[in-house]
Amino acid sequence: MPASPPRIAVFRALQLGDLLCAVPALCTLRAGFPSAHISLVGLPWARAFVARYAALIDELILFPGAVGFPEQEQSDAGLPRLAAELRGRGLDLAIQMHGSGGAANDIVLQWGAGYNAGFRQPGERRAGCFIPWPDELPEARRYTRLTEALGLGPGDDNLWFPLTGADRAEAHGLLQRHGVHPERAVIVHAGSQLPSRRWPPERFARVADALALRGWNVLLTGTQAEADLVDSVRQRMGGAARRSAISLAGATSLGGLAALVAAAPLVVCNDTGISHIAAAVGTPSVVVALGSDTRRWAPLDAARHRVIADYPACRPCAYAVCPVGHPCALNVTPAQVIAAAMEQLQRRRAPARGADAAGAQRVKENA
Repeated sequence: MPASPPRIAVFRALQLGDLLCAVPALCTLRAGFPSAHISLVGLPWARAFVARYAALIDELILFPGAVGFPEQEQSDAGLPRLAAELRGRGLDLAIQMHGSGGAANDIVLQWGAGYNAGFRQPGERRAGCFIPWPDELPEARRYTRLTEALGLGPGDDNLWFPLTGADRAEAHGLLQRHGVHPERAVIVHAGSQLPSRRWPPERFARVADALALRGWNVLLTGTQAEADLVDSVRQRMGGAARRSAISLAGATSLGGLAALVAAAPLVVCNDTGISHIAAAVGTPSVVVALGSDTRRWAPLDAARHRVIADYPACRPCAYAVCPVGHPCALNVTPAQVIAAAMEQLQRRRAPARGADAAGAQRVKENA
């Protein structure tokens, strides 16, 4: 591998939580190559991610999709154009951070980089720095294991989400508009991209009831597409609690939501992107983890982030919609989640390890 590659491309065409888990490795990569031009080959939504992490990534190159990659149209038609564009850039280093190897490596190796790195499956042979997929590690540590193999050091596994003044102003304005003090605001987030990862809305409603009846201001968050789900939670709440709950579905930008999370004492959510945001800004959470491999996706700080999960034989689950009655969801009770939430709220909140400028500071210190 060249000592100081000026052009690097990283393949990770995935959603928010997946990209947040790659931030520690991207911090290490930028610290190792401070003057490099680093491109992310990712999904269209990641324009906002690249703008937020401008200290780490210089540009987004759109991944057109491929057969076997469900995040985009499953067609290989756009791959030759992508490969031609990247070969024309004269890449010095291409890094496959998309998955365990196989087809993802085939895509990256078409880019003509001087040196390639990534993960490989058993029996797979690739030229460059391709390490066995570290299945036993949590998600963020898989990618810092790869940067360590590239000779860039182990790095820092803590997530980082940089907040701007505009993010904080948006959050402050929302709280002020609804007459809520941030220290009394608990965020309840019932959404998730896959239905199989969603705890039932009536159970989130019971948790929201318990919080409201104890004097907490419940903020029901979600995207605009999740507005019906958020409303379903609110409508299932008891009368007084329902009237006091505040629906913010579609009312926040990503940065505004993260600033709300940073200001709040607790987040109660599914195992989805907001869980990783809570970890990145240091806010305690209670995470109902359904279907996913908790060894891989659970936050690293198990005290600050309480994961509630049930483990039927069908777990981990690869289905978008559970075909067997959703036992991992139904076996998690509201009483369990309420108890965990009350314990988290009673604990003294320690200083956040991953919040705000910490990630940028790591880049500067290691540069």
